[in-house]
Amino acid sequence: MRRPELLIPASSLEVLKIAVIYGADAVYIGGEAFGLRAKAKNFSMEEIREGIAFAHAHDVKVYITANILAHNGDLDGVREYFAELREIKPDALIIADPAIYELAKEICPEIERHISTQANNTNYGTYNFWWKQGAKRVVSARELSLKEIKEIREHIPEEMEIESFIHGAMCISYSGRCLLSNFFTGRDANQGACTHPCRWKYSIVEETRPGEYMPVYENERGTYIFNSKDLCMIGHIPEMIDAGIDSFKIEGRMKTALYVATVARTYRLAIDDYLKEPKLYEANMPWYLEQISNCTYRQFTTGFYFGKPTEKTQIYDNNTYVKGYTYLGIIGEEKDGMYRIEQRNKFSVGESIEIMKPNGENIEVTVKRIVDEEGQEQESAPHPKQVLYVDLGHEAEQYDILRRREE
Repeated sequence: MRRPELLIPASSLEVLKIAVIYGADAVYIGGEAFGLRAKAKNFSMEEIREGIAFAHAHDVKVYITANILAHNGDLDGVREYFAELREIKPDALIIADPAIYELAKEICPEIERHISTQANNTNYGTYNFWWKQGAKRVVSARELSLKEIKEIREHIPEEMEIESFIHGAMCISYSGRCLLSNFFTGRDANQGACTHPCRWKYSIVEETRPGEYMPVYENERGTYIFNSKDLCMIGHIPEMIDAGIDSFKIEGRMKTALYVATVARTYRLAIDDYLKEPKLYEANMPWYLEQISNCTYRQFTTGFYFGKPTEKTQIYDNNTYVKGYTYLGIIGEEKDGMYRIEQRNKFSVGESIEIMKPNGENIEVTVKRIVDEEGQEQESAPHPKQVLYVDLGHEAEQYDILRRREE
């Protein structure tokens, strides 16, 4: 049985460390240019170095996105960027554009090359093409069913890797190459500046019949470009493994540390439970589903994995996030029985909060004291990113996460 890699996104060095501690086999990040998440915090070269060192110390790989669709003016910068990355030695580059791919082959051939979902990889012929070009892995298009992915596996070299999304937002105009953002707002999704117009609500009005609003449906060959539920395949890990997928990818390179920790921890335990004993995986399913529902999310779907979805299974009724927990901070160093945190949302002395641990434990505690860096007592922590020391009346460890349940 294949042991799938759990591939987790990270928007910052802090989130990378959380992804590593909470169960990632590999982490994918973006540098300050040439990735498709311009609004993510992204990594400086020094942060990339530190992130790779931290991950490698925990036997975790780091992949770097360079998956824009490049214009002429990008190519010289890509060349310089790859020359720097050659010295830093990430484990792989994620690439969509053939010109960028050729530059990677030329400048840093020793770094593995993975083909992004942006390249619209929908058949085994495409996989074999990229294999002949020297690519180690290809990310499947979101529009493929598990049946189609299994057929791809049967027609490509055994050593070639298939990476597929298992959880997160479903950008689908075609596999994320959204044109709406550029048209409506002038911000190019294929240059990393998407405004997510797929989350807006739309109707069509024919010019001679103003006021008559017609819904938008998918045709036989097309894809939804409108409101999408979030993918969640926590209940279908056996089918994902059976399809021959090598890497389970979580979407979310702009998400918080709490989201990343929750999703990474839950999928890590689910995968490990299934590989250990399928009946254990089945028995623990209610816990996985509860944990996944606790992080910020939209309604869930299985996407295209079990056939073409209808508008009812793919489009959600509203674009409001459901929120089970609020992220308060990450446990840092201990000092005189109190723990350093950088506060992310307001909390107060006397409040009941939870310590979320990488091993699956959630420990309810009461905030006993809050002290600022100068030792001044505080009744509450109202200032975002303020460095504080908290007494929780319970032991905690570095990288434990503090969160508050919302009713």
